[in-house]
Amino acid sequence: MKSSRLAKQEVDEMLALEHGLTADEYRSVQAHLGRVPTIEELGVFSVMWSEHCSYKSSRFHLRKLPTEGPRVLQGPGENAGGIDIGGGMAAIFKIESHNHPSYIEPYQGAATGVGGILRDIFTMGARPVANMNSLRFGAADHEKTPFLLGGVVAGIGGYGNSVGVATVGGEVCFDSAYNGNILVNAFTLGVVARDAIFRARASGHGNPVLYVGSKTGRDGIHGASLLASSEFKEESEQMKPTVQVGDPFTENVLIEALLEAMRSDDLVAVQDMGAAGLTSSTVEMASRGDVGIRLDLDCIPLRDPTLTPYEMLLSESQERMVLVVRRGSESRVGAVFARWGLDCTVVGEVTEAQVFRADHRGRTVVAIPVKALTDDAPVYERPMRMPVRAADLGRYGEALDFRALAEPKDLARELLDLVGSPNLCSRRWVYEQYDSFVGGNTLAHPGSDAAVVRVRETGGALAMTTDCNSRYCALDPYAGTQHAVAEAVRNLACTGARAAALSDCLNFGNPEKPEVMWELVRSIEGMAAACAVFGTPVISGNVSLYNDTLGSSIPPTPVVAMVGIVEDAQRIARAGISSAGMTLVLIGGGRPQLEGSEYLALRYDLRGDRPPVVDLHGEKAMGDLCVTLIENGICHVAHDVSDGGIAITLTEMCLEGSGIGCSVDLQPLDRADVALFGESGCRIVLALDLSVVAEAERRASAAGVPFRVIGTTGGDRLQIKVGTPSASGATQVDIALRDLRERREATLPAIAAGTWGRQAHAA
Repeated sequence: MKSSRLAKQEVDEMLALEHGLTADEYRSVQAHLGRVPTIEELGVFSVMWSEHCSYKSSRFHLRKLPTEGPRVLQGPGENAGGIDIGGGMAAIFKIESHNHPSYIEPYQGAATGVGGILRDIFTMGARPVANMNSLRFGAADHEKTPFLLGGVVAGIGGYGNSVGVATVGGEVCFDSAYNGNILVNAFTLGVVARDAIFRARASGHGNPVLYVGSKTGRDGIHGASLLASSEFKEESEQMKPTVQVGDPFTENVLIEALLEAMRSDDLVAVQDMGAAGLTSSTVEMASRGDVGIRLDLDCIPLRDPTLTPYEMLLSESQERMVLVVRRGSESRVGAVFARWGLDCTVVGEVTEAQVFRADHRGRTVVAIPVKALTDDAPVYERPMRMPVRAADLGRYGEALDFRALAEPKDLARELLDLVGSPNLCSRRWVYEQYDSFVGGNTLAHPGSDAAVVRVRETGGALAMTTDCNSRYCALDPYAGTQHAVAEAVRNLACTGARAAALSDCLNFGNPEKPEVMWELVRSIEGMAAACAVFGTPVISGNVSLYNDTLGSSIPPTPVVAMVGIVEDAQRIARAGISSAGMTLVLIGGGRPQLEGSEYLALRYDLRGDRPPVVDLHGEKAMGDLCVTLIENGICHVAHDVSDGGIAITLTEMCLEGSGIGCSVDLQPLDRADVALFGESGCRIVLALDLSVVAEAERRASAAGVPFRVIGTTGGDRLQIKVGTPSASGATQVDIALRDLRERREATLPAIAAGTWGRQAHAA
C-alpha cells in the first residue's frame, strides 16, 4: 500500500477494505465523522480499530480475568502493570508478542520486540532490570527453522545485551504446528519506588506535547493494522517494510534521559510510540485523561523530509516517545534530553475539546473525536463452536489404547532419546548468547526453574518465569491454560518465591473461526479460575490473534509470565544437586500419564485426547510447602516435574548442579515408561540433608501434601529403578552423566546449523 498512491486516491469502501476495515466498520467511521474521512483519518481508524490495538475480538471476554488484589498498584489499561513488593518499592512488568514481524525478518522482529517491551516498562518510571522471552518455532528439521531460530536469538541477544538489561531466562519450543507462524513473546520487569510510578494520562489544557527520541522514518507503517491483525498469506513474507528497525544504543540513552527527566515535577504523562506509532500514543494518552490533543505535523523530526502526513501518523519507527509536560517547562525538559543527544521537540498541545487533531502545512488532515477511536471502537462477541474431536482444526486426538503401544525394552535408550530431543535438550546454546549478568543483580540465571533478581532496596528478590504447554492446550484449552498457571506457580515456588501476579500473552489463530474463538474463550476462563485459586491477578498482557498461515491456525498458546516475591534474597533454592549424600524426596500428589506427553509424541507419534488432571488446590498446598521449607532453611535444592516426566527432572538436577548423580527407586505403575516419562502437574523433587528429612515430612503431613523418599545423591551416574525386581531382574535406567550431558548439549547447535534432522536420523 504505497503512501504516494494513497495521497491521490479517493477514500471509499474499497480503500477501507484494503486498510483492514470491514464494510460495516467503514460505515461506522462515516457515522462518527458525519462525512467521508480523509486518507489520514482512514489510516488512523484502521490502526486504532485493528485487532492489535482495539482487542475487538477479545475485549468482551478479557473482563472475566481477575485484575485486582492487595498488592496491585496498577492493573490493565496502562503501559504495564505494577505490584507492591514491600519496602516502598514496586515491580512493573508486562509480556507482549512480536510474532508476525519476527517470522518475516527474525533479527529485527525479535530485537524490536525487546525494545518495545522495554519502553513499556520505563515509561512507567521503572528501571528495567530483567528480560525474558517465550519462543515457538516450527519442527526442528523444517527448512526455515535454522534461519528463524538463529535470527530471533541473535536479535534478542543483540538488543538486550546492547541496551544493558539482563536477559535472565525463558522457554524455547519446537512444533510443526508453528512451521508457518512462529511466536516471539518478550517480557520485561522493572523496579521503581511505589510513589514514583508514571501514568500515560494527558491532562492540563494547553500543556505542550513533546516528541523525544529517534527521528521518524517509513519503517513499520501498518505493522499493527495489516501485519499483526490479519492472517499470513503467500505475499506476507514480502512485507519487510512493515518490520521496524531497532537501535539499542539510542534506547539505552533514552532510558537514562527519561528517568532523569522524571525526577522533576515537569512531566505530566509519558507514552511509548509502539504499535501505530504517533497515532496510538497520543490518542491513548488523551483518552485516559478525557482530553484532546492537537498535533502540528510540520514539527515532527523526520529522517526523510518527503514523508507524508499519513506516513508520519502511522510510522512505527523505534526508540520514540511522547511526553506531556507542564506549560513553561519545555526548555528544562529539552535540556535534559539534549544532554543525552536526543531530539526533544514540541509537536502539539493538550486541548479541552476531546478531539484528536493533526495539522500539516496549514491544513487539518485529521479531526476525530477521541472516544470514537478508543471507547467506541468495535467490540465483537464472535460465534463460538467447540471443535469436533479428531476433525476440526486437526489438533484433537483420539482416546489412547495402551494395548496397541508396545512397551520399550531399553528404557535407558528411551531416556537418551528424550534428553536429546528438541523440546527437552539443553537450552545453553540459546542463553549463552544472552548477557544475564549485566546489572549485577541476577541471583538465579537461565537453567533454573525461575530466574531471580535481587532488589537491593528491600533486601529481598523477585522471581519470574514464562510457561505454557501448548500440547496440553491443544487437547483442552481450559485445562491446558490452568496447567500453564500452575506450572508458573511451581517454578516460582522451587526458587523460594510466592507467586504475586501475572502478565499473559494469548497467542491464538483467526478469531473469525468459531472453533478458534471457542479455544480463546475457554483459555481465558481456565486462566480466570486458576488465578482465583492461586491469588494471582492478571495485571497486564497482550492478545495476539490471526496467527494463521494459509488458513491453518497455530495451537492455542496462552503464555503465562508470572512474578513472585522472595522475602530474603539469601534464601534462594537451586535446581541442581549440590552435594552427595542428600536425600531425594518427591512431594505432591500428581499422577503421571502418557497422554499429551513429550514421550508419547516422540516415541509413538501420538497425542492422546486429554491432558493430565489439574489439581489447583493440591498445587497451591504443595507450592506453599515448598516455599516454607526454603524460607526456613530446610530445603536448598528443588525442581518441578513437568515435560518429560520425573526421569527428565532427575537428569536436569544432576546436570545443572555440581555434576553429582543419584540413585532413585520409583513406585511401580502399570508401565515402567509411564513412571519414568509420564507427565502430570503437582509434583516437585527436593534434595534434602538427611538431618532435616523428618522435619520436612512432618510439615508436609501437617499441610496435607504427599511426601515420599525416593533416593539419594552421589556418584557420577543416573540410576533409576521402577518397582521391585522380578524374576527377570529390575526395570531400570543406569547411565553415566557424561553420556547424558553429551546428548543433551548437542541438539540445539545442530538445529541452528540445519544438521539436526540428519544427525537424529543417523542416531
